Amino acid sequence: MSRRLSLLLRSLLVAASVLLASCASTPRISTDFDEQVSFTDYRTFAFFKPLAMEPSGYSTPLTNAIRQSIRRELTARGYVYDESAPQLLVNFQGVVQERTNVYNYPYGGFDYFYNYRSSVYYGTPIWFDDTIVSTYTEGTLSVDLVDAKRNQMVWTGSAIGRVRDQKSKERAIQADQAITSIFA
Repeated sequence: MSRRLSLLLRSLLVAASVLLASCASTPRISTDFDEQVSFTDYRTFAFFKPLAMEPSGYSTPLTNAIRQSIRRELTARGYVYDESAPQLLVNFQGVVQERTNVYNYPYGGFDYFYNYRSSVYYGTPIWFDDTIVSTYTEGTLSVDLVDAKRNQMVWTGSAIGRVRDQKSKERAIQADQAITSIFA
């Protein structure tokens, strides 16, 4: 019976750790900017050619969705899209990496022994350590705003979070949410 209890306890800990890991699905957002720059001086923007996410020169459905999201966010902030004379150049990059999480947790139980001489059961505590190793895919989406005249980055934002194997439409929705969070 004690082995069943320790197995049940162990199963509950594993389930709790998986549940907590699934709750951490919102991306971590970070931004940085040049404090000496006044963003009210900029009025127009365009995209780099080629973008860092399109090194081969052609676009994909995901890069088109990201481009539309960035254009929407900048237009909502009063910037005008102008390919002929942009004051800001926008670049974005996506990086995907395999990550590993290692969780160590102790658990315990009791083993019972029967002493034939004294006709008594004795309970002995037993402690174990267990390790859970899980791998997942982490993606980083970063957006850079560059002063076109000086060719110097004036603002950068990034979103880091788990990437799940999904259809391209679902990935585009997640990328749109990440861009909205970056510009918030």
